[in-house]
Amino acid sequence: MQRLQTRAQFQAVLAGVTVARTAHFALHRCALDAQPGATPLFTVQDLWVGAMVPKRWARRAVTRNAIKRQIYSMSAAAGSSLPQAAHLVRLRAAFDRKEFRSATSDGLKAVVRAELRQLLERAVAARAS
Repeated sequence: MQRLQTRAQFQAVLAGVTVARTAHFALHRCALDAQPGATPLFTVQDLWVGAMVPKRWARRAVTRNAIKRQIYSMSAAAGSSLPQAAHLVRLRAAFDRKEFRSATSDGLKAVVRAELRQLLERAVAARAS
């Protein structure tokens, strides 16, 4: 599994299709095909994954980093079921700070993992149909 690194890679995947959505996350996908005559954004034919957790939806850095770690670990676990393409998991709504006081609480991690599992299952189901 490769990670998205550059701004151009993130923008290319965001311009792709939205494959799946949940209450808090959206999964975008882009093919790895290079445009003729252009420098390739994705140098390796592999599964590419990126995480986008804006400050707007997760104010504290510790929360953003915890969510990103969950995204990367869940994507690595589901890597064999996802196609070789560039994927971007984007946080699109905030988790309630009143319900989850600590950014590293086991409750928040469990909720994030469950929702990411649901998101990746929907992406695999969309690929099959």
